[in-house]
Amino acid sequence: MNNTEEINKSILKSNTSLVGIVCKDGVIMAGDRRATAGNIIMSKDAMKVVPINDFILTSWTGGVADAQLTHKIIAAELRLKELKTKTRPTVKEAAHLLSMMIYRNIRTPAMIPSIVGMLIGGVNEDGKTELYTIEPAGSVIQVKDYDANFSSGMPYIMGLLERTYKKDITVKEGIELAKECLKSSTQRDSGSGNGIDVFAITKDGVKHVVSEEIIALYK
Repeated sequence: MNNTEEINKSILKSNTSLVGIVCKDGVIMAGDRRATAGNIIMSKDAMKVVPINDFILTSWTGGVADAQLTHKIIAAELRLKELKTKTRPTVKEAAHLLSMMIYRNIRTPAMIPSIVGMLIGGVNEDGKTELYTIEPAGSVIQVKDYDANFSSGMPYIMGLLERTYKKDITVKEGIELAKECLKSSTQRDSGSGNGIDVFAITKDGVKHVVSEEIIALYK
């Protein structure tokens, strides 16, 4: 099976809704909380948007173990770089390091290949915010507007954003738009749901601005 076939297979099983939105005054990153194993819901409170440090966030879709290990390694590598160079790594440096790790993982012979797609966003020391998408084969692309990586909720999220996103959107507006994206996705994607988390990245750093549980109502 080639990389394209493996990625296509992964998309169908990723069971996640992620969204990253570029605003004129920052970046919004959000995700749902459902973690699955096949048709079984294993967790209703899985955090899929996770801070690396006070200035950089990652969000993931794919295998939970692979994503967790990747997050731990990237956090350690960035901290080591900061200690060695006495400077804070930029968002671009973090994105390219992450893409290299994912590129190597998918090309390392294994019985169970590592398939993880990620969004990474943050703020640099000069106050500039950036968002990058790392697709499951390892390529890195700077996001200029919005992205949902290869999450299973991507078709619903991208469809909504194609219609509603505006270039001059503010962080405040982006937060509400991210909530709508995830709520729309969780209505149709069986692999997404149970709750949503929204983070805002501005010149002041990273802030967890929305933490909501989605509760079924019976009538």
